Amino acid sequence: MSAHTATTPVRRRSRVKLTRGRVVANTLAVLFCVVWIFPVYWMVNTAFKPPADVTTATPQFLPLHATITNFHAAMTQSHFFRSLGNSLIVVGGTLLISIALGIFAAAALTRFRFRARRLILVVILVVQMLPSAALLIPLFLTFNKMHLLDHYFGLVLAYVAAVLPFSIWVMRGFFLAIPRELEEAAMVDGASTRQILFRVLFPLVAPGVIATSIFAFIYAWNDYLLAYSFMKDQDMYTLPVWLASFSTPTTGTNYGGLMAGSTLFALPVVLFFLLIQRNLVTGMTSGAVKG
Repeated sequence: MSAHTATTPVRRRSRVKLTRGRVVANTLAVLFCVVWIFPVYWMVNTAFKPPADVTTATPQFLPLHATITNFHAAMTQSHFFRSLGNSLIVVGGTLLISIALGIFAAAALTRFRFRARRLILVVILVVQMLPSAALLIPLFLTFNKMHLLDHYFGLVLAYVAAVLPFSIWVMRGFFLAIPRELEEAAMVDGASTRQILFRVLFPLVAPGVIATSIFAFIYAWNDYLLAYSFMKDQDMYTLPVWLASFSTPTTGTNYGGLMAGSTLFALPVVLFFLLIQRNLVTGMTSGAVKG
């Protein structure tokens, strides 16, 4: 018996084991996706049901009498578009300030040598570990003394304080991955420090900017606790606080309207991620080629 003939059964058994492993892994992945996506599907499914089908004892996995009444009621409800505008203003301000401060802070902590640099990094890490609920009362008292309650800028500052440590740590990793030879070559060509930052370093950390922007967007868009605590005027409510209006002690919970409002609330996040995903892949590829 030749060596080739002897090794053939071994190869076949290894291929069979590999195929079984892939089947098991794919099956587990499919089950995980089904479990994860079912609540989202049920939310959208309920949003298209009439009130009678929403509260029926028999589950309906498809909207048999599909209607957009819930969406119409949610969009025509008082303060919806006002709350949408408030959310867009707050999220936009959070994105701009957190990204700008995160980029410059990460660049300073990686490219410049100064005292207490490591201490600052440790403090940033410790602040990131603190839960937002633990900082609620100190922030509320501070902003109350500064007369920043019921103001967009106050809520934006609270969100920036929450997302900035994460932004600095993420973008710091991208700055560390950039070879210093690029800066030295730019210096040899006569580039100033500002030109090196804006023309050499910043374009290469675009994936980090996109990653932190996704985190900042989702955090500011989904937050309920800070928005409800800092905004007492109903005209200043953001969408997460607006969603709570579908459940009242007197009328109970309007499940159809709540699911329709939740669907409308989730759409901007999905669209933002779909738009940013292509740029994320492009930025990673571009950074890898330039590095």
